Amino acid sequence: MMINKRLIGTVRGSRSYVAGNVALQWCALAANIAMIGAVCLLLNRLYLETAGTEDLLFTAAVALAAVIVRYGCSVGAARMGYVSSKAVKKTLREMIYRKLLRLGPSYQEQVQTSEVVQVAVEGVDQLETYFGAYLPQFFYAMLAPLTLFVVLCFVNVPSAVVLLVCVPLIPIAIAAVQTWAKKLLSKYWDQYTALGDTFLENLQGLTTLKIYQADAFKNREMNEESENFRRITMKVLTMQLNSITIMDLVAYGGAAAGILMAVTQFRSGHVGLGGCLAIILLAADFFIPMRQLGSFFHIAMNGMAASDKIFRLLDLPEPEEKTASVPDDCSIRCEDVCFSYEADREILKHADLSFPQGSFTAIVGESGCGKSTAAGILTGRNRGYSGTVTVGGVPLAEISEESLLQNFTYVSHRSYLFKGTVRDNLHMGDPVADDNALWAVLERVKLADFLRSEQGLDTRLNEWASNLSGGQCQRLALARALLHDSPVYIFDEATSNIDVESENDIMAEIHRLAKTRTVILISHRLANVTDADNIYVMDGGEVVESGDHGMLLTLNGRYAALWNAQQALENYRKEAQA
Repeated sequence: MMINKRLIGTVRGSRSYVAGNVALQWCALAANIAMIGAVCLLLNRLYLETAGTEDLLFTAAVALAAVIVRYGCSVGAARMGYVSSKAVKKTLREMIYRKLLRLGPSYQEQVQTSEVVQVAVEGVDQLETYFGAYLPQFFYAMLAPLTLFVVLCFVNVPSAVVLLVCVPLIPIAIAAVQTWAKKLLSKYWDQYTALGDTFLENLQGLTTLKIYQADAFKNREMNEESENFRRITMKVLTMQLNSITIMDLVAYGGAAAGILMAVTQFRSGHVGLGGCLAIILLAADFFIPMRQLGSFFHIAMNGMAASDKIFRLLDLPEPEEKTASVPDDCSIRCEDVCFSYEADREILKHADLSFPQGSFTAIVGESGCGKSTAAGILTGRNRGYSGTVTVGGVPLAEISEESLLQNFTYVSHRSYLFKGTVRDNLHMGDPVADDNALWAVLERVKLADFLRSEQGLDTRLNEWASNLSGGQCQRLALARALLHDSPVYIFDEATSNIDVESENDIMAEIHRLAKTRTVILISHRLANVTDADNIYVMDGGEVVESGDHGMLLTLNGRYAALWNAQQALENYRKEAQA
């Protein structure tokens, strides 16, 4: 009944805490039984007028001891629940994190980022409650009625039997709605994930929505998602309320039946006043644990639904473990490479590309021609390509991700800068670099003077470095890349959407870097690639031309057409500014 063996086996460290929680609750129950027994014995002797001072003192001592034991057990059980849930969160989130690392940069091909975030946060929180509250209550709810049945059998067997028989009616009522509830909660999580995906996308694109005044449309779309989520949530709450009502009727009805039997047995002379009172006072304890378990029903169901999502993520197929390393010869060769994001839409079509070690190679072409897709293949983000890609003669598919990332540095047009200090972001490129090395690389990208006017290396960055200009962000991203000091650098539109001065400074550093490293420059602006050793011109996913700048102009083909169009635009802009 809502016990997932795989889930429990996955978080083995929580077993001892769950067992300890159950044991402490049982000790509290035993203390309560002892206290009620002592009180009822005293009342029975008072009724028979045989009670003495020693009886009063004994009852008071038992009651005090029971209160102390119950308090200690309650605190201990709460502590066990906390430690158990802590172990669950640590274990599952570490498993999810390690799974993403094993999936590598291409994880988004199999699962959405929003789903990963929701599973790792809300999903794990649901399982925290499942392990910390539901599981201990489940086992205690099985143990408590049996314990009470054994105790009350020494008082009056018929009453004990009636109470025990009524207890299973609660789990029967739970099981009656379990199948429907499971489907409902599965839909709830699907809708919750869809809403989170919409919210995250709209939040990330909020500036764009405002610019194009499309926020009203997206607002209506999100309102629809929210309304769908509200409806499914209300269905879940209705289901929970109905199940709680049914469980209350069963619990109160069962306790009433047991009390009625005890009174009947007392009137028939089969049990004394003290025994009758003990049955009456303990009747509720037969049902309270199971009733409490029922109140955790929605937690258990949510936990099961969340665990399904978590295991779906953990069960995603992983790429085969790779053991090869990038050789000293970092020359790259792509032969007959094809790639598609969708089955019926091919992005790269039989592309042949060569990047000799120590060369400066450019890839140019209009938007959508496959330039960035090629970069994604070289960095391991795009898998599932056909054809052959080798690094120094070693197939790219056999090179470990760790070795690839150590030897290939990728800088995009929007490299992520983390919230924190400039020093923190630079140390990602080289964790052991001292301040002198950091300032040296900042000098190279001409960002040092600006930072000295701020707080130096301790200058704080907001999320996405929103307190820096676009050009400053790219300069800092380039500085971090230079600190990485890898044999191969891939610049994917690294100078897009920034000011001319920053573009010129960044390109000057890229040209300087190309003298000692293998540099692959992807750019839509042809003025940036004129010094490249070789230029590949792509069109519609195919390599249509290759050669240096002068050779391509003499061909008077696709490159020449793009060059002439851009030069005309540049001249028009200069004339307009003049």
